This record gives sequence, C-alpha cells and structure tokens, in this order.
Amino acid sequence: MSSDATIDVNALAINVAVPEALRWTDTRRGEEFTLTTITVRLLPDGHLAAKAYGRPTAGGRGAYVSFPLPDRPELAALAAEAADRAASQWGAHRGLG
Repeated sequence: MSSDATIDVNALAINVAVPEALRWTDTRRGEEFTLTTITVRLLPDGHLAAKAYGRPTAGGRGAYVSFPLPDRPELAALAAEAADRAASQWGAHRGLG
C-alpha cells in the first residue's frame, strides 16, 4: 500500500472480562443479568466509551442486551487499563501470520 493512501479505520473495540469481584447485576425487561464483559470502544476524539454485557442470572441464553457501565472508579480503571494493554498489544503486532 502506498504511503500517500488514506486508511479509514472505523472501529477500534476490545472485549474485557470483568473479574468476579467487580461483577454486578442489573435488570432489563424484568430479567436480572450478571454483567461479566465490557466492550470498550475508542472514539474518534480519543475518549473511551464502554458498555457492559452479561447473562441472565437465572441461567439460559437470554437476549444480547447492553447495559451502561456504572459510575464506579474500579470499572473505569478496568476499562482504561484494558485500553492501554490493547494499545500495547496492537503496537507490537507482527503482521498477518
């Protein structure tokens, strides 16, 4: 690819497992979910956005529904640290293998 070509990267997202000690529950459509994963996206302005996902507490597959990340410093730190780690891993990539 030539150096003067514009490359349009339109999505940078990572999935982060929530350690058991930081997991929480939330309710959607009358069903309680245990949140176990955070999807962190890098926005065009350089800020991070995050949504949480999980499974119904009662078991089963349930719907794939996103939840807002609670305003908890330890969850914000988890998202930020995961973004830093992902940046390091992306920066050290070794090409297609």
